[in-house]
Amino acid sequence: MARKLNAFIAGLIALLLSAPILVVAGVSVNAKRSLDFPPKGFSLAWYAEVFTDPGWRGALVASLVVAVLSAALAVAIAFPLAWFLWRWRAPWARAFEMLGMTPFILPPVITALGFLSFWTTFDQYGAPWTVVVSHAVFFVTLPLVTLSMGFAAVDRSYVEAASTMGADDRTVLRTVVMPLVRPYVISGFAFAFVLSLNEYIVAYMVVGFTLETLPIKIFNALRYGYTPTMAAVTVLFVLLTGLVFGLIARFGDLPRLLGAWARHD
Repeated sequence: MARKLNAFIAGLIALLLSAPILVVAGVSVNAKRSLDFPPKGFSLAWYAEVFTDPGWRGALVASLVVAVLSAALAVAIAFPLAWFLWRWRAPWARAFEMLGMTPFILPPVITALGFLSFWTTFDQYGAPWTVVVSHAVFFVTLPLVTLSMGFAAVDRSYVEAASTMGADDRTVLRTVVMPLVRPYVISGFAFAFVLSLNEYIVAYMVVGFTLETLPIKIFNALRYGYTPTMAAVTVLFVLLTGLVFGLIARFGDLPRLLGAWARHD
């Protein structure tokens, strides 16, 4: 009886959490240009419009490019910092770790205003590359946390054994440490990628309307009324997020991402 009750409660919670997504998915297949739910008719034309309409397609490409580049830059910033903190354990270096977490801890509006002031001071406001750098700095906390977890899970005896056999720090990092922390690198990249793809405030403050990402495109489209295309974009966001984390779970060794070592380790 208790098991059935637990299953019922879990199912109810899952239904409540997925209800907004189900409503948006229903709205996205309306046959008419309306946000009716339940949907009136069935049509996938709104999904096709995301890829065929030049405005929506350009925003999609811009969002993907910005997300990939900013996630890669965030990992490139976080990796050496996490490696240094783990390898040498310098107490003063923790200040840099806290500095890396500050942009994500502050309210997004405050961080966005800071980026706006910074780029305006150097007369770079509106340059497309500034949103890549801003997102990388804004989301560097995520790969920094995951990489710190990854390095903390590495058995230092492996490093000591490699050093005893004559390997320098670069060789130890490449041949011993990197294979062990690779799942954490992938997860940090994925977290930064997904959040950059959905981020609006920083992108709007930094590039305004000179570069339309999908969130900015949705905001601009609201001025002309609600359409099912916006719901279709939302569903695509959810599907892409599920795909990214599904691939991590499938190929990225999910137990290790959660802090467990594989049996063969």
